[in-house]
Amino acid sequence: MQTGYVDINGATLYYETAGSGEPLIFLHGMGLDCHMWDSQFDTFTKNYHVIRYDLRGFGKSTLPTGDYAHHNDLYALMQHFGIQKANLVGLSMGGRVIIDFAITYPDAVQSLTLVDAAVHGYQAKENASTLAVGNAAKEHGAKAANEMWLKHDLFAPANRQPAVAAQLKKIIDNYSGWHWVNKNPWPPIEPHAIHRVHNVTAPSLIIVGELDIPDMLTIADLLHEKIANSKKIVMQNVGHMPNMEDPVTFNNHVRAFLSTVAPHAG
Repeated sequence: MQTGYVDINGATLYYETAGSGEPLIFLHGMGLDCHMWDSQFDTFTKNYHVIRYDLRGFGKSTLPTGDYAHHNDLYALMQHFGIQKANLVGLSMGGRVIIDFAITYPDAVQSLTLVDAAVHGYQAKENASTLAVGNAAKEHGAKAANEMWLKHDLFAPANRQPAVAAQLKKIIDNYSGWHWVNKNPWPPIEPHAIHRVHNVTAPSLIIVGELDIPDMLTIADLLHEKIANSKKIVMQNVGHMPNMEDPVTFNNHVRAFLSTVAPHAG
């Protein structure tokens, strides 16, 4: 495995990469970092050139200092590695990023795997608990907000598994909490992706945990409805973190999908 930092678009991003074959890039969720993909990294490096990285503001990457866009950072990262087209896997916020990417840079996408994905422009119906995290940050600081984030309903199924709960806690404890106490200068694409996702033509796998919160299940339905070349899988007995809660089943689904869109891998 190679680890390193790359300076792009005024930020320094931490990455890890290994393997050879078709490029496969993993993007993490809010308050997390690239190590949420531990159960995928070694598995997929056997057949793919895998890259996972900490998005701007998370993990070992630098904090935002002005307007930026995660999908532009991803494009610059691919250019750094000489990658013209990649298979992209994004969970939650990471899903939001790769949707924006697919709309902005359609020729650079081999496939999308959208895992319990968010999407710009969707009006959440259940955001009171998320707002409470921000309020906790204002009153008690980022550490208190991180503790509340870990207790969010999104992570309830994962927290019922001691080993997964411990890994999640380690990752979230290491999060700076910057986004809880600062206005994030990440403007959405215009018009918002929810109104443009029907333009996504790349083969897309939509995975959602049956125990995730209703908003995420609704988004999965919307994405499947709007992306013509898509397949939706509802994973049983898992919530918002299916890749950590049931990595064997998750990896099998992704491997089967990639075998149809990146048949020359490995």
